[in-house]
Amino acid sequence: MARGDDSSRWPASAPRLALLGLALFAAMPGQAEDDALSVLSWGGAYERAQQAALFSPYTAATGTPIEVAQYDGGLDGLRRAVAEGEVPWDLIDMTRSEAMAACAEGLLEPLSPALLAPAPDGTPPEEDFLPDSFGRCAITHSIFATVVAYRRDAFPGKRPDSIADLFDQQRFPGPRALQRTPAVNLEWALLSYRVPHEELYGLLSTRRGLDLAMARLDELEEIRWWEAGNTPPRLLAEGEVVMASGYNGRFFDAMVNREVPIEILWDGQVQEHETWAIPRGASHPETARDFLRFATTTERLADLSRHIPYGPARRSAAVRVTTHPDSGVDMRLHTPTHPLNADNALAKDEAWYARTLGRMRDYFQAWLEARKAE
Repeated sequence: MARGDDSSRWPASAPRLALLGLALFAAMPGQAEDDALSVLSWGGAYERAQQAALFSPYTAATGTPIEVAQYDGGLDGLRRAVAEGEVPWDLIDMTRSEAMAACAEGLLEPLSPALLAPAPDGTPPEEDFLPDSFGRCAITHSIFATVVAYRRDAFPGKRPDSIADLFDQQRFPGPRALQRTPAVNLEWALLSYRVPHEELYGLLSTRRGLDLAMARLDELEEIRWWEAGNTPPRLLAEGEVVMASGYNGRFFDAMVNREVPIEILWDGQVQEHETWAIPRGASHPETARDFLRFATTTERLADLSRHIPYGPARRSAAVRVTTHPDSGVDMRLHTPTHPLNADNALAKDEAWYARTLGRMRDYFQAWLEARKAE
Protein backbone atom coordinates (compact mmCIF):
# COMPACT_ATOMS: atom_id res chain seq x y z
CA MET A 1 0.00 0.00 0.00
CA ALA A 2 5.28 4.99 0.55
CA ARG A 3 2.20 7.14 0.63
CA GLY A 4 2.97 10.81 0.47
CA ASP A 5 4.74 13.47 2.48
CA ASP A 6 5.51 12.44 6.07
CA SER A 7 4.52 15.74 7.63
CA SER A 8 0.95 15.57 6.35
CA ARG A 9 0.22 11.92 6.90
CA TRP A 10 0.04 11.46 10.63
CA PRO A 11 -2.43 13.13 12.98
CA ALA A 12 -0.71 16.13 14.58
CA SER A 13 -2.53 15.66 17.88
CA ALA A 14 -5.30 13.25 18.82
CA PRO A 15 -6.14 10.92 15.89
CA ARG A 16 -9.36 11.19 13.94
CA LEU A 17 -11.37 8.30 15.31
CA ALA A 18 -14.32 6.39 13.94
CA LEU A 19 -15.90 4.01 16.42
CA LEU A 20 -16.77 0.67 14.88
CA GLY A 21 -19.29 -1.77 16.21
CA LEU A 22 -21.20 1.12 17.81
CA ALA A 23 -24.41 -0.79 18.45
CA LEU A 24 -22.52 -3.55 20.21
CA PHE A 25 -20.55 -1.04 22.24
CA ALA A 26 -23.73 0.76 23.31
CA ALA A 27 -25.25 -2.54 24.36
CA MET A 28 -22.44 -3.16 26.84
CA PRO A 29 -22.64 -0.41 29.48
CA GLY A 30 -19.87 -1.98 31.51
CA GLN A 31 -17.36 -1.67 28.65
CA ALA A 32 -15.00 1.24 29.37
CA GLU A 33 -13.84 3.37 26.45
CA ASP A 34 -10.25 2.87 27.64
CA ASP A 35 -10.60 -0.80 26.70
CA ALA A 36 -11.06 0.03 23.01
CA LEU A 37 -8.39 -1.16 20.59
CA SER A 38 -6.98 1.76 18.58
CA VAL A 39 -5.97 0.86 15.01
CA LEU A 40 -4.19 3.11 12.53
CA SER A 41 -5.20 2.29 8.95
CA TRP A 42 -5.65 3.78 5.49
CA GLY A 43 -9.30 4.83 5.32
CA GLY A 44 -11.61 4.73 2.30
CA ALA A 45 -12.60 1.49 0.57
CA TYR A 46 -9.79 -0.36 2.33
CA GLU A 47 -11.02 0.57 5.80
CA ARG A 48 -14.61 -0.29 4.84
CA ALA A 49 -13.41 -3.75 3.81
CA GLN A 50 -11.52 -4.13 7.08
CA GLN A 51 -14.59 -3.10 9.05
CA ALA A 52 -16.76 -5.71 7.32
CA ALA A 53 -14.23 -8.57 7.40
CA LEU A 54 -12.15 -7.84 10.52
CA PHE A 55 -13.17 -5.06 12.88
CA SER A 56 -16.90 -5.69 13.29
CA PRO A 57 -16.49 -9.49 13.53
CA TYR A 58 -13.80 -9.05 16.20
CA THR A 59 -16.06 -6.75 18.23
CA ALA A 60 -18.90 -9.24 17.86
CA ALA A 61 -16.70 -12.13 18.99
CA THR A 62 -14.94 -10.42 21.92
CA GLY A 63 -16.95 -7.36 22.91
CA THR A 64 -13.88 -5.17 22.39
CA PRO A 65 -14.70 -1.99 20.44
CA ILE A 66 -12.25 -0.84 17.78
CA GLU A 67 -11.40 2.79 17.08
CA VAL A 68 -9.78 3.62 13.74
CA ALA A 69 -7.54 6.56 12.91
CA GLN A 70 -6.53 7.27 9.31
CA TYR A 71 -3.16 8.09 7.79
CA ASP A 72 -1.37 7.96 4.44
CA GLY A 73 1.81 6.26 5.64
CA GLY A 74 5.14 7.59 6.83
CA LEU A 75 7.07 7.34 10.10
CA ASP A 76 7.41 10.89 11.43
CA GLY A 77 4.27 10.70 13.57
CA LEU A 78 5.29 7.36 15.03
CA ARG A 79 8.75 8.68 15.83
CA ARG A 80 7.27 11.66 17.67
CA ALA A 81 4.76 9.55 19.58
CA VAL A 82 7.36 7.02 20.76
CA ALA A 83 9.84 9.76 21.71
CA GLU A 84 7.19 11.61 23.73
CA GLY A 85 5.94 8.43 25.38
CA GLU A 86 2.36 9.03 24.23
CA VAL A 87 1.51 6.45 21.61
CA PRO A 88 -2.21 6.67 20.73
CA TRP A 89 -2.35 3.50 18.58
CA ASP A 90 -2.27 -0.15 19.59
CA LEU A 91 -1.87 -1.58 16.11
CA ILE A 92 -0.74 -0.10 12.79
CA ASP A 93 -1.45 -1.31 9.27
CA MET A 94 1.91 -0.64 7.54
CA THR A 95 3.66 -1.33 4.28
CA ARG A 96 6.46 -3.78 4.85
CA SER A 97 9.22 -1.39 3.78
CA GLU A 98 8.12 1.18 6.37
CA ALA A 99 7.65 -1.54 9.00
CA MET A 100 11.21 -2.72 8.37
CA ALA A 101 12.54 0.82 8.74
CA ALA A 102 10.49 1.42 11.89
CA CYS A 103 11.66 -1.87 13.39
CA ALA A 104 15.30 -0.96 12.76
CA GLU A 105 14.72 2.31 14.63
CA GLY A 106 13.22 0.52 17.63
CA LEU A 107 9.74 1.96 17.07
CA LEU A 108 7.89 -1.37 17.01
CA GLU A 109 7.39 -4.33 19.32
CA PRO A 110 8.82 -7.71 18.27
CA LEU A 111 6.30 -10.21 16.90
CA SER A 112 6.52 -13.99 16.67
CA PRO A 113 4.75 -16.30 14.19
CA ALA A 114 3.94 -18.42 17.25
CA LEU A 115 1.01 -16.13 18.05
CA LEU A 116 -0.71 -17.02 14.75
CA ALA A 117 -3.39 -19.68 14.29
CA PRO A 118 -2.76 -22.76 12.14
CA ALA A 119 -4.68 -23.33 8.92
CA PRO A 120 -8.02 -25.16 9.18
CA ASP A 121 -6.31 -28.45 8.24
CA GLY A 122 -3.67 -27.94 10.92
CA THR A 123 -0.89 -26.65 8.65
CA PRO A 124 1.38 -24.48 10.81
CA PRO A 125 1.60 -20.76 9.95
CA GLU A 126 5.24 -21.06 8.90
CA GLU A 127 4.14 -23.37 6.07
CA ASP A 128 0.82 -21.72 5.24
CA PHE A 129 1.97 -18.10 4.87
CA LEU A 130 3.74 -16.89 1.74
CA PRO A 131 7.55 -16.60 1.84
CA ASP A 132 8.96 -13.57 3.69
CA SER A 133 5.67 -12.90 5.51
CA PHE A 134 7.33 -12.75 8.93
CA GLY A 135 9.57 -9.88 9.93
CA ARG A 136 11.08 -9.21 13.33
CA CYS A 137 8.36 -6.65 14.11
CA ALA A 138 5.65 -7.16 11.46
CA ILE A 139 3.49 -9.90 9.96
CA THR A 140 2.22 -9.73 6.39
CA HIS A 141 -1.52 -10.14 5.95
CA SER A 142 -2.10 -9.14 2.30
CA ILE A 143 -0.38 -8.45 -1.00
CA PHE A 144 -1.50 -5.28 -2.75
CA ALA A 145 -0.28 -3.62 -5.92
CA THR A 146 0.30 -0.11 -7.13
CA VAL A 147 -0.95 0.00 -10.71
CA VAL A 148 -1.91 2.43 -13.45
CA ALA A 149 -5.57 2.92 -14.35
CA TYR A 150 -6.93 4.90 -17.30
CA ARG A 151 -10.25 6.25 -18.53
CA ARG A 152 -11.65 4.04 -21.28
CA ASP A 153 -13.31 6.95 -23.05
CA ALA A 154 -10.03 8.91 -23.25
CA PHE A 155 -8.55 6.48 -25.77
CA PRO A 156 -11.28 5.28 -28.18
CA GLY A 157 -8.76 3.61 -30.50
CA LYS A 158 -5.79 1.65 -29.18
CA ARG A 159 -5.69 1.48 -25.39
CA PRO A 160 -2.61 1.38 -23.16
CA ASP A 161 -1.22 -2.13 -22.69
CA SER A 162 2.32 -1.47 -21.43
CA ILE A 163 3.70 0.49 -18.50
CA ALA A 164 5.76 2.42 -21.06
CA ASP A 165 2.46 3.89 -22.30
CA LEU A 166 2.25 5.88 -19.07
CA PHE A 167 5.07 8.04 -20.46
CA ASP A 168 3.87 8.12 -24.08
CA GLN A 169 1.87 11.33 -24.34
CA GLN A 170 2.03 11.32 -28.14
CA ARG A 171 -0.10 8.21 -28.49
CA PHE A 172 -1.97 8.66 -25.20
CA PRO A 173 -2.28 12.41 -24.56
CA GLY A 174 -3.63 13.97 -21.40
CA PRO A 175 -2.64 14.73 -17.79
CA ARG A 176 -1.43 12.01 -15.43
CA ALA A 177 -1.80 11.62 -11.65
CA LEU A 178 1.18 10.16 -9.80
CA GLN A 179 1.90 9.63 -6.12
CA ARG A 180 4.17 12.22 -4.55
CA THR A 181 6.86 9.70 -3.68
CA PRO A 182 9.88 8.13 -5.37
CA ALA A 183 8.57 4.61 -4.81
CA VAL A 184 7.07 2.95 -7.89
CA ASN A 185 7.58 6.08 -10.03
CA LEU A 186 11.30 5.27 -10.21
CA GLU A 187 10.64 1.62 -11.01
CA TRP A 188 8.15 2.42 -13.77
CA ALA A 189 10.48 4.99 -15.32
CA LEU A 190 13.25 2.40 -15.66
CA LEU A 191 10.86 -0.33 -16.79
CA SER A 192 9.84 1.99 -19.64
CA TYR A 193 13.47 1.73 -20.84
CA ARG A 194 13.06 -2.09 -20.73
CA VAL A 195 15.46 -2.48 -17.82
CA PRO A 196 15.16 -6.13 -16.66
CA HIS A 197 13.49 -6.62 -13.28
CA GLU A 198 16.57 -8.26 -11.79
CA GLU A 199 18.76 -5.25 -12.67
CA LEU A 200 16.35 -2.51 -11.66
CA TYR A 201 17.29 -1.86 -8.03
CA GLY A 202 20.98 -2.20 -8.75
CA LEU A 203 20.64 0.53 -11.37
CA LEU A 204 18.56 2.70 -9.01
CA SER A 205 21.43 2.49 -6.52
CA THR A 206 23.57 4.52 -8.93
CA ARG A 207 23.39 8.19 -9.88
CA ARG A 208 23.10 7.16 -13.52
CA GLY A 209 20.01 5.09 -12.78
CA LEU A 210 18.35 7.87 -10.80
CA ASP A 211 19.11 10.40 -13.52
CA LEU A 212 17.60 8.09 -16.15
CA ALA A 213 14.45 7.67 -14.07
CA MET A 214 14.05 11.40 -13.44
CA ALA A 215 14.66 12.18 -17.12
CA ARG A 216 11.75 9.90 -18.02
CA LEU A 217 9.48 11.55 -15.45
CA ASP A 218 10.54 14.96 -16.79
CA GLU A 219 9.04 14.01 -20.16
CA LEU A 220 5.54 14.13 -18.67
CA GLU A 221 4.14 17.59 -19.34
CA GLU A 222 1.34 17.68 -16.77
CA ILE A 223 1.38 15.72 -13.51
CA ARG A 224 -1.17 15.93 -10.71
CA TRP A 225 0.57 14.73 -7.55
CA TRP A 226 -1.49 12.81 -5.00
CA GLU A 227 -0.99 11.65 -1.41
CA ALA A 228 -4.28 10.17 -0.14
CA GLY A 229 -5.25 6.84 -1.69
CA ASN A 230 -8.78 7.97 -2.58
CA THR A 231 -7.51 10.84 -4.77
CA PRO A 232 -6.57 8.94 -7.99
CA PRO A 233 -10.01 7.32 -8.48
CA ARG A 234 -11.66 10.69 -7.87
CA LEU A 235 -9.41 12.47 -10.39
CA LEU A 236 -10.21 9.81 -12.99
CA ALA A 237 -13.93 9.88 -12.19
CA GLU A 238 -14.06 13.66 -12.57
CA GLY A 239 -12.06 13.58 -15.81
CA GLU A 240 -9.24 15.72 -14.43
CA VAL A 241 -6.68 13.15 -15.58
CA VAL A 242 -6.71 10.35 -18.15
CA MET A 243 -4.22 8.05 -16.40
CA ALA A 244 -3.35 7.66 -12.74
CA SER A 245 -1.27 5.52 -10.45
CA GLY A 246 -2.98 4.09 -7.40
CA TYR A 247 -3.82 1.02 -5.38
CA ASN A 248 -5.60 -1.78 -7.19
CA GLY A 249 -8.26 -2.11 -4.47
CA ARG A 250 -9.25 1.56 -4.70
CA PHE A 251 -9.59 1.32 -8.48
CA PHE A 252 -11.68 -1.85 -8.15
CA ASP A 253 -14.00 -0.02 -5.76
CA ALA A 254 -14.39 2.82 -8.26
CA MET A 255 -15.08 0.45 -11.16
CA VAL A 256 -17.49 -1.93 -9.42
CA ASN A 257 -19.18 0.10 -6.70
CA ARG A 258 -19.29 3.48 -8.44
CA GLU A 259 -19.22 2.38 -12.09
CA VAL A 260 -16.41 4.76 -13.05
CA PRO A 261 -15.39 3.99 -16.69
CA ILE A 262 -11.79 3.01 -15.99
CA GLU A 263 -9.58 0.00 -16.61
CA ILE A 264 -6.52 -1.24 -14.75
CA LEU A 265 -3.26 -1.65 -16.64
CA TRP A 266 -1.72 -4.66 -14.91
CA ASP A 267 1.56 -4.56 -16.83
CA GLY A 268 4.35 -3.40 -14.53
CA GLN A 269 2.23 -3.64 -11.38
CA VAL A 270 4.43 -3.26 -8.29
CA GLN A 271 3.46 -5.73 -5.58
CA GLU A 272 4.04 -5.01 -1.92
CA HIS A 273 3.36 -6.68 1.42
CA GLU A 274 0.91 -5.03 3.80
CA THR A 275 1.59 -5.86 7.43
CA TRP A 276 0.34 -5.55 10.99
CA ALA A 277 2.72 -4.01 13.51
CA ILE A 278 2.44 -3.02 17.19
CA PRO A 279 4.08 0.30 18.10
CA ARG A 280 6.43 0.45 21.06
CA GLY A 281 4.53 1.91 24.00
CA ALA A 282 1.07 0.76 22.86
CA SER A 283 -1.52 0.81 25.66
CA HIS A 284 -3.08 -2.57 24.83
CA PRO A 285 -0.35 -4.76 23.31
CA GLU A 286 -1.92 -8.05 24.39
CA THR A 287 -5.29 -7.11 22.91
CA ALA A 288 -3.45 -6.08 19.75
CA ARG A 289 -1.83 -9.52 19.57
CA ASP A 290 -5.19 -11.17 20.12
CA PHE A 291 -6.71 -9.15 17.29
CA LEU A 292 -3.72 -9.89 15.06
CA ARG A 293 -4.23 -13.62 15.58
CA PHE A 294 -7.95 -13.25 14.79
CA ALA A 295 -7.43 -11.04 11.73
CA THR A 296 -4.85 -13.34 10.14
CA THR A 297 -6.85 -16.56 10.34
CA THR A 298 -7.67 -18.27 7.07
CA GLU A 299 -11.35 -17.34 7.34
CA ARG A 300 -10.75 -13.64 8.03
CA LEU A 301 -8.13 -13.18 5.29
CA ALA A 302 -10.34 -14.90 2.72
CA ASP A 303 -13.25 -12.68 3.74
CA LEU A 304 -11.11 -9.54 3.49
CA SER A 305 -10.21 -10.47 -0.09
CA ARG A 306 -13.92 -10.88 -0.88
CA HIS A 307 -14.42 -7.21 0.05
CA ILE A 308 -11.29 -5.73 -1.51
CA PRO A 309 -9.10 -7.56 -4.07
CA TYR A 310 -5.81 -7.88 -2.24
CA GLY A 311 -4.10 -11.26 -2.24
CA PRO A 312 -4.23 -13.07 1.12
CA ALA A 313 -0.86 -13.89 2.67
CA ARG A 314 -2.04 -17.42 3.53
CA ARG A 315 -2.25 -20.15 0.89
CA SER A 316 -5.23 -21.67 2.70
CA ALA A 317 -7.06 -18.33 2.41
CA ALA A 318 -6.24 -17.78 -1.27
CA VAL A 319 -8.13 -20.93 -2.30
CA ARG A 320 -11.20 -19.80 -0.33
CA VAL A 321 -11.60 -16.40 -1.99
CA THR A 322 -14.91 -16.31 -3.84
CA THR A 323 -17.21 -13.49 -4.95
CA HIS A 324 -17.75 -9.90 -3.90
CA PRO A 325 -20.65 -9.89 -1.38
CA ASP A 326 -22.56 -7.07 -3.14
CA SER A 327 -21.77 -7.31 -6.85
CA GLY A 328 -21.13 -11.05 -7.19
CA VAL A 329 -17.87 -10.34 -9.07
CA ASP A 330 -15.30 -13.14 -8.91
CA MET A 331 -12.67 -11.50 -6.72
CA ARG A 332 -9.94 -13.95 -7.67
CA LEU A 333 -9.73 -12.37 -11.12
CA HIS A 334 -9.04 -8.94 -9.61
CA THR A 335 -6.26 -9.76 -7.15
CA PRO A 336 -2.72 -8.73 -8.14
CA THR A 337 -1.48 -12.26 -7.44
CA HIS A 338 -3.82 -13.93 -9.96
CA PRO A 339 -1.78 -15.47 -12.83
CA LEU A 340 -3.64 -13.40 -15.44
CA ASN A 341 -2.59 -10.18 -13.68
CA ALA A 342 0.84 -11.10 -12.36
CA ASP A 343 2.55 -11.98 -15.66
CA ASN A 344 4.86 -8.93 -15.61
CA ALA A 345 4.55 -7.97 -11.96
CA LEU A 346 7.47 -6.49 -10.08
CA ALA A 347 7.99 -7.37 -6.42
CA LYS A 348 8.98 -4.17 -4.65
CA ASP A 349 12.40 -4.53 -3.00
CA GLU A 350 11.24 -3.47 0.44
CA ALA A 351 14.60 -4.13 2.09
CA TRP A 352 16.20 -1.74 -0.42
CA TYR A 353 13.62 0.93 0.39
CA ALA A 354 14.03 0.38 4.13
CA ARG A 355 17.75 1.15 3.71
CA THR A 356 17.41 4.06 1.29
CA LEU A 357 14.04 5.63 2.19
CA GLY A 358 15.38 8.92 3.53
CA ARG A 359 17.94 9.38 0.75
CA MET A 360 15.42 8.58 -1.99
CA ARG A 361 12.86 11.01 -0.59
CA ASP A 362 15.44 13.80 -0.32
CA TYR A 363 16.51 13.21 -3.92
CA PHE A 364 12.93 13.09 -5.14
CA GLN A 365 11.96 16.24 -3.24
CA ALA A 366 14.91 18.11 -4.74
CA TRP A 367 13.78 17.04 -8.20
CA LEU A 368 10.21 18.17 -7.49
CA GLU A 369 11.42 21.60 -6.37
CA ALA A 370 13.64 21.95 -9.43
CA ARG A 371 10.73 20.98 -11.69
CA LYS A 372 8.46 23.53 -10.00
CA ALA A 373 11.05 26.27 -10.48
CA GLU A 374 11.31 25.71 -14.23
